Amino acid sequence: MDHVSLYLHDILDFFRDGFREGFQHVNGVLGLMIALYFAYQMADWKKIWAIALGATITHLVAVIMIPFLANEGTLQLPHDLLELSYWKTAAALYLGYVVVVAVLFALKTQFLAKGGEAHAHH
Repeated sequence: MDHVSLYLHDILDFFRDGFREGFQHVNGVLGLMIALYFAYQMADWKKIWAIALGATITHLVAVIMIPFLANEGTLQLPHDLLELSYWKTAAALYLGYVVVVAVLFALKTQFLAKGGEAHAHH
């Protein structure tokens, strides 16, 4: 029973800290641009999980590709790719994208859809 409570405590800590860490990555310029694009492309709420996964993968690839494309470094995989810390960061980034894309999509459906409907009635 002690092992179960230890694992539950670790999982709860991950979610608590993961949201904070995920928001830190998504709140940067790169993260917000990716979130805006994916929120704009999202058609309905059922696809939020897949859209957030796509945004996360795009973010992880962009972090590798941007220095290479800017001629500031060579193309190489992250040095900690096989470590648990990298995948925890990726999972936290995913949680951050779920929330940010959901908020942006809610704003999109609230404001952009009404503007189009009001224009169609005139």
